[in-house]
Amino acid sequence: MLARVSRMADCATGERAVARRTAPAPAFGVVGARIAPDAAVPTLAFRLQIGSRAEDDIRSIVLAVQIRIATARRPYGAAERERLSELFGDRAQSPAPQDRLWTHASVVVPPFVRETTVEIPIACTYDMEIATTKYFHALDDGEVPLDFLFSGSVFYADPDGRLQTCRISWDRQARFSLPVSTWKVMIERYYPECAWLRLDRATLDRLHAWKTRRALPTWQATMDALLAAADKGPQP
Repeated sequence: MLARVSRMADCATGERAVARRTAPAPAFGVVGARIAPDAAVPTLAFRLQIGSRAEDDIRSIVLAVQIRIATARRPYGAAERERLSELFGDRAQSPAPQDRLWTHASVVVPPFVRETTVEIPIACTYDMEIATTKYFHALDDGEVPLDFLFSGSVFYADPDGRLQTCRISWDRQARFSLPVSTWKVMIERYYPECAWLRLDRATLDRLHAWKTRRALPTWQATMDALLAAADKGPQP
């Protein structure tokens, strides 16, 4: 009986030793998104939920996040496919669209036990030269499927109170579906009835000279006049 108790005690001691050596392995889930209020530029704030074991004494997480658009995970209407042809090519002759990198972000997570929630702010551009902007702009409604990939470092205290660190496993990922309407409302809030085009200086100078010669009052009037001239085609 004493030998059995001794073996059980040795086993329990070994289990505690293994537990002491086991680093935290936090899990991640994106549970919401909102338009960040009072931001200087269009910004989406993704709500990230982080969970860990009750015994993990996490002091901080320096988290790096990669966000990708899983373009193949949603259907597209005929009008959307036409607008996306610049990005995807002819869907009838090309393979399915590949995932696209949207952006990278980083966030420092404060101390927590078991569970916490932080926000990941993502500044958004309306530059129509950017592929992801073209993608968002081309969608009518529905949701944008996103993949979040996590890396970084976890700082935690061991049972003796000593500060330790470990890397976040590369397999830590989360999915989230962003409503297209959220993106559209955000852009409309910052750029009501407007869009941005980027031109090199030489082209802008030529356009400005054309505008001046015709005494056009605004850039909108200038573009309207150019398009009207283009629609008429070459004069006989």
